[in-house]
Parts: sequence; C-alpha cells; structure tokens
Amino acid sequence: MSKTLFLIRHAKALDRQNNQPDSERELDSVGLQNATRMGMNLEHQNVRPDIIISSPALRAHATASLIAEQIKYDTSKIHHNPEIYEASTRTLLQVINQFKNEWSNVILTGHNPSISYLAEYITKEEIGNMTTCGVVRIEFDFDDWSLVSEGTGELISYQYPDLLNF
Repeated sequence: MSKTLFLIRHAKALDRQNNQPDSERELDSVGLQNATRMGMNLEHQNVRPDIIISSPALRAHATASLIAEQIKYDTSKIHHNPEIYEASTRTLLQVINQFKNEWSNVILTGHNPSISYLAEYITKEEIGNMTTCGVVRIEFDFDDWSLVSEGTGELISYQYPDLLNF
C-alpha cells in the first residue's frame, strides 16, 4: 500500500488592510473562482481524501472548504492545525510525520514559502514558487507517514489554475 499527499497553497487573497491580522485575510474573487475550479479538477480526477488538514488562516480554510465542496468532502470535517500557519519546512514535515497511518490520501492546505520548499524537499524536484491555489500531488511507496523525509516522495503532478481549460 502507498500514501498520497496533496500539498495545496491557498488561493489568491486580498491584501492586508490597516491593522488587520494576516490570518484574517480573505480570498479575493479570483481566489474564490480558482479554488472552486481546482476542486472541480480534483473531483474530475476522483480524488477522495481521508482527511483535509488546513492552516486556520481564513484564506487557507476558505481554499480547503471550496475544494472540499467540489470533491464532496464534508467541510465540517476539515481539521485545522495551527502549526501549519507560518510553519517552517521542518515543522510541516513534522506535521506530516505525525499523520495517522490509517490515512492513505491526505490534502494539506498551507502557505508559501514553506509549502513550496516542502514539495521540493520531499520530491527532490524543482517546482519553484507554487502559484496561489497550486496543487502538488506526491506519492510515497510505503505505508508509514513517519518515513516521509527528503527525497522519499515521487512528484506525480503540479497543477495550478492557469493550466485548467475551464
């Protein structure tokens, strides 16, 4: 058995307003549309996560929720992990290493630059700066999340809204 991890950078958000906490930035109209489109794309690929884990920041939660709606995942079951917000690559890796092994397919929604760095670290592939609402699909040839580390994952795809034809 293997594991599949979807790393998603939150969709495009509004700029920060005066005195507004960064974590309360909402998606802009492009972000709302793109998250829905990426969700439709994942639905078309028949993606069925065991769990969706998101940063608690509004823009990440909204992205995860819009994608969840499209793939028919109960949005009330999205798990918020505060460690993902402003996480280092090392912290994100520790979050993944603690996933329950009963989960085979996991969606993790977070932020740059750490989500891009993590994708490159795990796959040893050059992905660059993931675009907003970019989705990296990584597969692992083992059944234990604690084994995820440098170079252990295979990059299956990197998709983002500009690649979609709808």
